Amino acid sequence: MSHSRPDTISATLARGRLGIPSVVFFVIAAAAPLTVVAGGATTGYAVTGVTGIPVAYFVVAAVLALFAVGYVAMSRHIVNAGAFYTYVTRGLGRPAGVAAAAVALLAYNAMQIGLYGGFGAVLAQFLHDRYGWAVTWWVCALAAWAAVAVLGVLRIDLNGTVLAVMLIAECAVVVVFDAVMVTHPATGAVTVDTLAPTHVLTAGIGAALVTAITGFVGFEGTVVFSEETKDPRRTVARATYLAVAVTGLLYGLSAWAMSVATGPDRIVDAARTDGTDLIFHLVSPHLGASVVTIGRVLFITSLFAALLSFHHTVARYLFALGRERVVPAPFGRTSRRTGAPKVGSMAQSGLALAVGVGYAVADADPIVHLFFWVTVTGGLGVLILMTVTSAAVVGYFTRTSLHEGRWRGTVAPLTATLALGAILAVTIREFDTLLGVDPHSPLRWLFPAAYAAAALLGAVWALTLRTTNPPVYAAIGLGADSHPLPARTPDAARQPA
Repeated sequence: MSHSRPDTISATLARGRLGIPSVVFFVIAAAAPLTVVAGGATTGYAVTGVTGIPVAYFVVAAVLALFAVGYVAMSRHIVNAGAFYTYVTRGLGRPAGVAAAAVALLAYNAMQIGLYGGFGAVLAQFLHDRYGWAVTWWVCALAAWAAVAVLGVLRIDLNGTVLAVMLIAECAVVVVFDAVMVTHPATGAVTVDTLAPTHVLTAGIGAALVTAITGFVGFEGTVVFSEETKDPRRTVARATYLAVAVTGLLYGLSAWAMSVATGPDRIVDAARTDGTDLIFHLVSPHLGASVVTIGRVLFITSLFAALLSFHHTVARYLFALGRERVVPAPFGRTSRRTGAPKVGSMAQSGLALAVGVGYAVADADPIVHLFFWVTVTGGLGVLILMTVTSAAVVGYFTRTSLHEGRWRGTVAPLTATLALGAILAVTIREFDTLLGVDPHSPLRWLFPAAYAAAALLGAVWALTLRTTNPPVYAAIGLGADSHPLPARTPDAARQPA
């Protein structure tokens, strides 16, 4: 394994191509607003039986805004596509950082690959209902896979344009649908029962919070694109806060609007009856068929946008690890023409194809077994990462002489650690409910255990590198400064072992 400093093409992504709007488009696209509103919110009502889903979205948005305080503060000092991996390394040590990287790769791959099941099934159903075409889900998924594989190795700003068009149309439709539902209340008057703060104290709110937090997965990806932004210190901070605010308001208000249109006492039954079609059924009597069809098409493009965004996230994690030689060096190379991390992108595409083929051959249910189970598990992994990263922020600012103030460096991230830790505990405790399996099913422990195994393998690999390849071990977490003399950088001298 070479210990020499990688060349410019290998060590850097294409710089200066993304501004605040582009980064916001990437991370909100990953959150997939229309998918969350049409699928996540209705699933939350149906699975938990809790009418306080809107409150759950607002509470989670508040917790994630608190998390963002320390996350953004750290981003001002560390610009690295490795995001969670790099932050945990700098705050809790190299073994913990590589363990976090293993968890991140598993979680984001799960999110990305699981979405193929939803995309394939929803598109196949749409083509059947609209045109009478009998197309299997995996053919639709394969078409999406081909498009993502091509876009994944093109210029990042081109991808930003594609996502921008999809996302603006998607959010516009959600706002229009919300307005229609609120102006046509089932009881004849607009009610705010589902927005009552007392829902936080009701039974089952834990499961509601867990359901809500999966809708925000992707907002934390602002740091992943930091190396490709025009002004990392300003762009990452503003994009992160904008992403939390926009998604939080959109989710909470949309979940409330649905309860207005059905009536607060009927929203749970309606969600269980109509599922992801609920929002379309509620607006159909008041909008033209063409508008509703556009909404259904944007539901499909919402899934595609999330597929593309998570693909980029995985590719950049692999790039960050390859650049530092934690994984084979070719992963740290970028395309000379586009600046994209081509090896990481192709590897992610290859893995997605293999899993998709496996599900197709096994004739597994693409919605339940691929889309629902796998993406919920991916959300669990990101929740684990956010909890650990909040603790790492405290460790980083405690260990270094950098000044971000007590609020940003200690109080906010520590409070976020406790809040996220509480949600994580509830998630694991109620994971059988989230999967819809028997409480005694081994699946309720098998999926969470996969993260424990990944973290253990990552930590063991880091310790192996410390013994067998000290220069590589010393460069873990240094990003573009990863070379045999890490002590030349101020942060490296303070980095925990």
